[in-house]
Amino acid sequence: MALALRCLRPVPSLLLRAPFAVARGLPRAPRGGPAPLLEGCRQCVQQVLLSRHLATKKAKGKGQSQAKVNISAALVEDIINLEETNEGMQAVIEALKEDFSRNLSVRTSPGALDHITVVTKDGKFPLNQLGQISQKSPQLMIVNMTNFPESTAAAAKAIRESGMNLNPEVDGTMIRVPVPKVTREHRESLAKLAKQFTNKSKEALRKVRSKSITQVKKFKNKVSEDTIWLLEKQIQQMADEAAMEMDKLLAAKTKELLG
Repeated sequence: MALALRCLRPVPSLLLRAPFAVARGLPRAPRGGPAPLLEGCRQCVQQVLLSRHLATKKAKGKGQSQAKVNISAALVEDIINLEETNEGMQAVIEALKEDFSRNLSVRTSPGALDHITVVTKDGKFPLNQLGQISQKSPQLMIVNMTNFPESTAAAAKAIRESGMNLNPEVDGTMIRVPVPKVTREHRESLAKLAKQFTNKSKEALRKVRSKSITQVKKFKNKVSEDTIWLLEKQIQQMADEAAMEMDKLLAAKTKELLG
């Protein structure tokens, strides 16, 4: 497909949706001009599109999904950077992995509190920038807020609302955080939190997809509607694959948490 499209790079209608569109999308060779090369490209594209069309019909007949679109990023780099779109989607997946690793451990450790966001009058800060976190015993963690005593109440609230099933107790500038026993209820609570993290990440993924599709639509008056259609399909396909990977991560994490 990419080879055929490369032959037609100077042609406005590079990407076509169906075999019957070839005649509409490709220009005729000029009179007296070198027709063989253009005609060879025309036949090549016709064959590629016909093959894809037949493969799609065959897949539909078997109840399978439609054939995948695989557009060469170099062919559409003037419209959108598909590699950048993919990187954005992969960044969302990596962020989800980090959330799972940092916040969804069956046994709570001091490191799990490091990046809890504390809202203060001066802005938002990770808890470990405001207080010193240590583990007094297997059943108790301590957050020393001596350096920022005015943020003690806000830090306790952030810990309580972190979704980690923690109930901090304030003692002056010290925050005592009892470590909950590993009960079935605690495991189920963490599994629900994993689902929340995944839903939040899917929302971020949709934003990446929407931003890319908006970028493509800016060129609807400059390139063929078939090009726009294929690019939108390619972006949606990338988003679907990223969402499937998130679902696999969630399933694995849920199995780990519930034991």
